[in-house]
Amino acid sequence: MSIEHLFWLGLAGALVALAFAGIKYRRVMAYSDGGGEIAKIASAIRLGADAYLKRQYSAVIRFFAVVFVILCGLAFLPGLLGSDLELINRFSPFAFLTGGFFTGLSGYIGMKIATAANARTAVAAQGSLNRALRVSFNSGTVMGFTVAGLGLFDVTMWFLLLRFVFGVDAQTIGESMVKFGLGVASMAMFARVGGGIFTKAADVGADLVGKVEAGIPEDDPRNPAVIADNVGDNVGDVAGMGADLYEAYAHALIATFALGVGVGYGYRSMLLPILIFAAGILASLVGTFFVRTKERATQKSLLHSLHLGTFVSAALIAALALPITMWVTRLDDPAAAPELLADGTVQMVDHAWGIYTAILLGIITGVLLGYFTERYTSEMYRPTLELADTTRTGAATVMIGGLSLGMRAVVGPVVTIVVAGLASFYLSGGNADFFAGLYGVGIASVGMLSTLGIQLATDAFGPVADNAGGLAQMAHLPAEVRERTDALDSLGNTTAATGKGFSIGATAFSALAMLVSYMILAQDRLDDLINLSITNPHVLMGLLLGTATAFYFGALTISAVHRAAQAVVIEVRRQFREIIGLMDGTADPDYAACVDLCTAAALKNMLAPAILAFVVPVGTGFVLGPAGVIGLLAGIICTGFALALFMMTSGGAWDNAKKYVEAGQLHDAAGQTLGKGTEEHKAAVIGDTVGDPFKDTAGPSFNILITLSASVALVFVGLATSFSLL
Repeated sequence: MSIEHLFWLGLAGALVALAFAGIKYRRVMAYSDGGGEIAKIASAIRLGADAYLKRQYSAVIRFFAVVFVILCGLAFLPGLLGSDLELINRFSPFAFLTGGFFTGLSGYIGMKIATAANARTAVAAQGSLNRALRVSFNSGTVMGFTVAGLGLFDVTMWFLLLRFVFGVDAQTIGESMVKFGLGVASMAMFARVGGGIFTKAADVGADLVGKVEAGIPEDDPRNPAVIADNVGDNVGDVAGMGADLYEAYAHALIATFALGVGVGYGYRSMLLPILIFAAGILASLVGTFFVRTKERATQKSLLHSLHLGTFVSAALIAALALPITMWVTRLDDPAAAPELLADGTVQMVDHAWGIYTAILLGIITGVLLGYFTERYTSEMYRPTLELADTTRTGAATVMIGGLSLGMRAVVGPVVTIVVAGLASFYLSGGNADFFAGLYGVGIASVGMLSTLGIQLATDAFGPVADNAGGLAQMAHLPAEVRERTDALDSLGNTTAATGKGFSIGATAFSALAMLVSYMILAQDRLDDLINLSITNPHVLMGLLLGTATAFYFGALTISAVHRAAQAVVIEVRRQFREIIGLMDGTADPDYAACVDLCTAAALKNMLAPAILAFVVPVGTGFVLGPAGVIGLLAGIICTGFALALFMMTSGGAWDNAKKYVEAGQLHDAAGQTLGKGTEEHKAAVIGDTVGDPFKDTAGPSFNILITLSASVALVFVGLATSFSLL
């Protein structure tokens, strides 16, 4: 069997992931949804989420249609006019569509299982905490393995099409596929930003008026924004998050493809990440069976249960990656560059151990990023406990403490990425060949994301548990049900923050690979070497533009939540004031009005950030040329990475500090509980309200800004090299 035919193993791995997701889906659906009032409320949430995604995807389809026509024009018009100038790769318009389709599909499937599992989790919580964990975690497993399966399927499918249908060689496949991330990143941008605006507008509006002003409990059915809040958990924290991690997964693959052929490793360099991801699916599958807990479990024991599953998966993929790497690097590959090897360039097999070590470093880096995020956001550690303690002196000190905490939390992940990146570079042969070292950096990101199936499962169960708690409150289930779902929800806040840190870390590795790929493609089109000196005004101005772009992007997403939340606050106040009997529970609120407000705000405001990520790289290339674009991307990567870590950690800590207070764990000097309804609780809620758009809208969107900007630059590299003004 030739080496090209081994890529069918990637499709086999994808099918295993999708089959396992189907099995878990059936298991979730086998649980009872409770019927009666709880099923009725869950149906309202499901209908709201369906309606939002339908409207969002309708708007996105129109955007994709316009961009597809533009890409087709750039790809085929020069040839029709008799010119041999290639502005856009001819496969890019179609890969743009498939990437967007599979990204949107992964988010949609995740949303469907989450809205089916919320009521079932609440009903299961009446039996035991472990039963509720199994239902919610199984729903997260559906999401995780769907994303991994579809991501591996999409990339492998395109390789097989290019190789066996169009007869494209290895070099062209690598150069072509690195541009295929545009559709993935575009869809992820809309899903993450739009869903983030929806969920945080509803959450902020519900908390400020309901909990702070009216003094009613969270998820109280009298609150008009409560259904919108629960809808938001699904369209933002599930559908948006799934699209986000799909994008990181796909870019890790295609960026490594490009670097591998750039160094002359041929098909082996592309087969290795495919097989690592396929093995990671098997390792994740095994790890899911280790996630279980006991009744009356503490947060520490719950977290230990999830850690056990992820650590087992990490250990398995670390073990499997060794024989896979040794085998692949020794395969006979006619596509490896013999003319380079004859001149003394190191062969792939000569750095097999270094490449394996880079994979191992990627796995370890993922674990360390999770540790740093957990340490700064979990209520089991000092930073969040100290933040909760500042509620004694009011909201201002809560804000100051949270901002300081988030800034400190950036250091550990950045140092980890720097050390792992440098080690991967040199161990993979960076001293002998610059591009061989960069391949090591790319394969490290593959190692980090190899167990995405279980990593995403531990993240996606949190919004389901949060929804289940809301349903328990609105359906007036016994108090112990809410206690169990709150325990899972608090755990989910920590794992969600961990998952977001994990995603941005993988993006940092992939973005470096994409940046180098842009440099290679641009250089191939020019007669002179690109001056990448920091003293080159084009590079320096590009760096400054990249920094400003990241900050402006953050401003767009946060201000969108700000405006939408204001509208929700006004609407909730109006209903409390005008609907007679609402506060007494004798009249029903108008839930649909708040859902419509959040939907309209999300659809209106999700376009500007996406357009920014399109316009700035193209405009910079047109004015400053490829050197300016390289500076721009470097500025966006560095600034966006730091801002993402800062915002996600601050927001997660504010959220868990609030939950610590709400759980009655804060006491005054006399030993009295400072819980719900106290001034300390109100201060904690205000901190959490500020943190909401940080951790769930702006923060996790930065990694998409990074990859979307790089994807746009790669697709339009021909314009930057052919028509730049300066």
